[in-house]
Amino acid sequence: MEQLADGMWLGRGTDVNWMLVRDGSDLTLVDAGYPADIARLEADLRSIGHDLGDIGAVLVTHAHIDHIGGLQGLLSRHDVPVLMAAQELPLATGEQEKPGSGSELVRMAWRPNVAMWLRRVIRSGALHDEPLRGAQTWSDGGPLDLPGRPVPVASPGHTPGHTAYFFPEHGVLATGDALVTAHPLTAAHTPHLLPSVFNASDAGALAALDALAAVDADVIVPGHGDVWRGPVGRAVDLARSVPTSI
Repeated sequence: MEQLADGMWLGRGTDVNWMLVRDGSDLTLVDAGYPADIARLEADLRSIGHDLGDIGAVLVTHAHIDHIGGLQGLLSRHDVPVLMAAQELPLATGEQEKPGSGSELVRMAWRPNVAMWLRRVIRSGALHDEPLRGAQTWSDGGPLDLPGRPVPVASPGHTPGHTAYFFPEHGVLATGDALVTAHPLTAAHTPHLLPSVFNASDAGALAALDALAAVDADVIVPGHGDVWRGPVGRAVDLARSVPTSI
């Protein structure tokens, strides 16, 4: 794992990231990768002297399989609160269809980069998107009473209830898929938006950048790609200018 600050780490699954935040013996996990990524998550925990049972809460940026799939393995062995925005709950429970889930990407499978990515994520469990039961939401906008005192930052667009999380003590903003720095289907290796095929609303995804730009952070931990260091406003300016077609 990559240590971001004292008690804060970036972990990597199959082309996707998660974060672990520690306060004393308490751990919070932000996102969880694909279903098969649970083994990588366990290895990350062991590397910092913990196991799955030490996770006290999970924060979800959004309910796509590459960010909540690993919770299948976690929740089967450890009963832990899973928190997300109220607008995201219907996607997580299966009551509402998820945007960016499949058919358009399958039609692009003749492209070598899409085909390779699809094979990789299917091996990681992308087709096993089970309803997530027992997820909860917070009662106000935070800061939440969790390690790092995270503040939810509403950033809908990629999904209806997409949420970034700001950790003021560390100046770190976990942006999920509202802003990424790389993805196997894009050529960009700088802050950018995901292609339209993944988004519930392109207009919403652009508007979400305004919410991110208002955050006083200087470290961005994206859902995909490397950590970006610098003012969030600068990252947002770059994201607005980078083409994101597949």
